[in-house]
Amino acid sequence: MRCLIVHNLRSGFGSKAIFDFERALIFAGDEIVLHALGDDESATDALRDAEDYDLVVLSGGDGTTTNLLYALRYRGVPACVFPSGTANLYCINLGNSVDPASLAHFCRVGATASTDLGEVMYVDEDGKEHVRGFSIMMGTGFDAQIMKDAVAGKQVLGESAYFAAALANAKPTVHHFKITVDGEVYERDGISCLIANNATIQGDIRIVPDGRMDDGLLDVIMLEQTDAVGLLKPIVASLMDRDGTQLGRPQIEMFRGRDILIEPDQPVPLEYDGEPAPGKVTSYHAHVLAGANSVIVSPLSAYHDTQSPYNEHNPRFGSADIPAFPSL
Repeated sequence: MRCLIVHNLRSGFGSKAIFDFERALIFAGDEIVLHALGDDESATDALRDAEDYDLVVLSGGDGTTTNLLYALRYRGVPACVFPSGTANLYCINLGNSVDPASLAHFCRVGATASTDLGEVMYVDEDGKEHVRGFSIMMGTGFDAQIMKDAVAGKQVLGESAYFAAALANAKPTVHHFKITVDGEVYERDGISCLIANNATIQGDIRIVPDGRMDDGLLDVIMLEQTDAVGLLKPIVASLMDRDGTQLGRPQIEMFRGRDILIEPDQPVPLEYDGEPAPGKVTSYHAHVLAGANSVIVSPLSAYHDTQSPYNEHNPRFGSADIPAFPSL
């Protein structure tokens, strides 16, 4: 097996778990290349020869791995997303173990799922257009302000930095949003408008009860509260009723579609997968990239395909009964 590991040394708390993973993954005859991302290196450059490998491992936080997944879109290269960041929401939503030895074992088995990405195009305050991919969630308003304010504290507080930032913005601005979903127009007021490819956010809160990243659709989430305290209702509901069939999601309205245009009444901050964009935006247009990536999954993942030719009984890279973490 030939494997490329692309690792962001600056992600999270500087975890060294990726090196445990590498030791667990390699067996006689394998070739593993570990590439540390340069300070100004693009995901496209880091993955320019990805097709030369049997497997690519993407190691970093959600922002890093999203950029790498976007660079791999529709290239047919199997990818394992390794959690080296603060929140690691992509791995949580995928349902893979975060244990290095377990992930190494899943890679050798080689079972994959076809997953979607979102692509967002936005215009900044200077009129310049930008295009980015997102794998989890992006949005404008209150959530974007939280992500921006949490940047300084993530290295010290970890995931708690997000909650600290939320408390510091207890009275967010209420905006008027014009929302166009597959040609249907809605107008709503609220503190934030988000677009989600996944369901679960920080604190294991399942904000979109039936959201999946393999359905070819994106979810628009409109937070209709007027202050941060109002978010307690949908948060409590999501913790008590994970599938949303009994309590629903109070003060949250949702729409679902493939092509989405969001137009706020004034420039607002924007974030994608926890990464704040510079300045503010005047509008943004998102659409789904259905089946963009082939990602490694465990047999316990909700995305595991039991009909896949690669499963526990037919490993792609070596025998499934080989210990994932060989003794020294």
